[in-house]
Amino acid sequence: MKKVLVAYFSASGRTKNAAVQLAKAADADLFEIQPLTPYTAEDLDWMNKKSRSTLEMNDPSSRPEIRTRLENMADYDVVFLGFPIWWYTAPTIIKTFLESYDFSKKQIVLFATSGGSGLGKTESALKPCAPKAVWKGGKLINDAAESSLKMWIESLNL
Repeated sequence: MKKVLVAYFSASGRTKNAAVQLAKAADADLFEIQPLTPYTAEDLDWMNKKSRSTLEMNDPSSRPEIRTRLENMADYDVVFLGFPIWWYTAPTIIKTFLESYDFSKKQIVLFATSGGSGLGKTESALKPCAPKAVWKGGKLINDAAESSLKMWIESLNL
């Protein structure tokens, strides 16, 4: 039996809700990726070219620090990795998370929440951060019911 983790970053709570539903459907452990410095509403103002999130997303080298480390990452075989879509991709803290652990031979399945855009090229943007992982694609799960999540999980052949 494979050990499964749902790791997620949520700025507004929407991705957290999706992660909780997914963890229940997958019978998985749950880990919240929290920034060392929490985001304020001003930080998340994508209309402001000088807001923290805008500056991070415009800087390819940006790696926001994470508050806590998951000490037993080696125990997991499958990691569902969730986040809101920012500027058509994952927030840069997701790269911090991926670069913080050894994902060799682990399966990574992306999931995201979004107000309008899809995953786009998110997987190809994240792969260099965990090149030895087995990437299984991803899905938007804004308001997915447990039954549809279970069907999706089964379709992944994990």
